Amino acid sequence: MTRPAPSRDGAVALICLDVDGTLLGAAGTVRDGVWDALARARDAGVQLAICSGRPGFGVTRDLALRVDAAGWHCFQNGASVLHLGSGGSQSSALAPETVSMLVARARACDRPLELYSDDEYVTESVSEIARVHASLLGLAFAPRAFESLPPPVVRAQWLLAHDELAAVLAEPHPGLEVSPSLGPALPDHVFVNLTRTGVDKGSAVQAIATAYGVALENVMYVGDGLNDTPALRLVGWPVAMGNAEPPALALARHVVGNVEDDGVVQAVAMALATRA
Repeated sequence: MTRPAPSRDGAVALICLDVDGTLLGAAGTVRDGVWDALARARDAGVQLAICSGRPGFGVTRDLALRVDAAGWHCFQNGASVLHLGSGGSQSSALAPETVSMLVARARACDRPLELYSDDEYVTESVSEIARVHASLLGLAFAPRAFESLPPPVVRAQWLLAHDELAAVLAEPHPGLEVSPSLGPALPDHVFVNLTRTGVDKGSAVQAIATAYGVALENVMYVGDGLNDTPALRLVGWPVAMGNAEPPALALARHVVGNVEDDGVVQAVAMALATRA
């Protein structure tokens, strides 16, 4: 797909923001300067949305509520597209047979797997990485049977050490988008997001822009990871963080500072300059 050029009026009307490595650094917090910049964008009439691989509950929901408590946000790598004001959803469920295949593989390989709905998650793993990840998400760690999660399941996720990634990516994942991502708070591990084919951050940004009546050429997306590339490829204002992975940097029209140096503040300033 050819990326749209910014429109002649040059005005960014919607800013979509990745979370880990973009809003959140190694400390797991948003810096005060970033919150101030986002407030300036809201005051200028710019729509804001987070676009995260994380679920739409726990810590991530709290972030989204502060960014825009009555707006659309993307969670679960695009599988959950939720309107926090109305409770509306444009989420995309995994096929039951796909979920069964993943559960069987996790049990056979003794590999940490998480399953997610719009509202909750489940893991059977009692591993340390599963426990730490629950804490990072602000959720209670309570392993239980996968079958206890009420359907629909919208996303699955493998929790891996880096040296396991190549083998897992080589496995068949029929009917699924397979998207690895990193998080600065867990540098020794990689998350492999599994969503329905055709569902990713790009499809979610498209849905949010359509809901707001904003053309894609007037959307800015700010991100740092491989799972951000579908959205960076789609919008008129693709912005990569200074700490971004090479595939994200390659797609960016602009590169700002890293997450620890308030790169998002620079991106917001760029967006507001288009509206001056």
